[in-house]
Amino acid sequence: MDLILFDCDGVLVDSEIVSFEVEAEALAEHGIDVTAHDLLGRFLGTSSAAMFATLEREQGVSLPAGFAERTLQRCLTAFDGRLRPIPGIADLLAGLPGPRCVASSSDPPRIRHCLALTGILHHFEPHIFSATQVARGKPAPDLFLFAAGQMGARPERCLVIEDSVAGVTAARAAGMTVLGFTGGGHCLDGHAERLREAGATEIYGSCPELASRLAGSVLTIR
Repeated sequence: MDLILFDCDGVLVDSEIVSFEVEAEALAEHGIDVTAHDLLGRFLGTSSAAMFATLEREQGVSLPAGFAERTLQRCLTAFDGRLRPIPGIADLLAGLPGPRCVASSSDPPRIRHCLALTGILHHFEPHIFSATQVARGKPAPDLFLFAAGQMGARPERCLVIEDSVAGVTAARAAGMTVLGFTGGGHCLDGHAERLREAGATEIYGSCPELASRLAGSVLTIR
């Protein structure tokens, strides 16, 4: 493969539960009564901006100006005390040859904060790409195609590591091979099968398993 593209939340850092809990609290303060589990089930892999817009439209509520920015800051503060790297990801990245990048639905400040906080930013900098840089976020293919273009890689020679149905769908639409990852704390029973149904060619439940796959075999386009 010419390039490996990693999602961030749920693949590199175990952030999904923390961020959805914070966002659910913030939404409740403005009349949108949802739980972190509700948000996880519906919006895993999509951007916060898209999630907020959908909830505003569905519930007939207008969130105040600056809501997204303030909620992001609340998430970053929560991460300072609660965020952890996905177990084994540092070793995987240290032993991984060849080009790699991050392609995430999160905002750039959040991505860099999470990667720096967990000590793995240096494995990617400056090759970090966000859905804020394209017209359409996941499940559209725009972000993955943009990242590949910036890195000079052909889509058919790219491998994506994803934990969400939206991300797997986006990677497949971009013409890339995608491996599903279920090592995050948010991945409950049935998650692996949902990723497989969305188009993930293989599923890995831990970084050691994934590292062995990346280092120990020839990657085949399917």
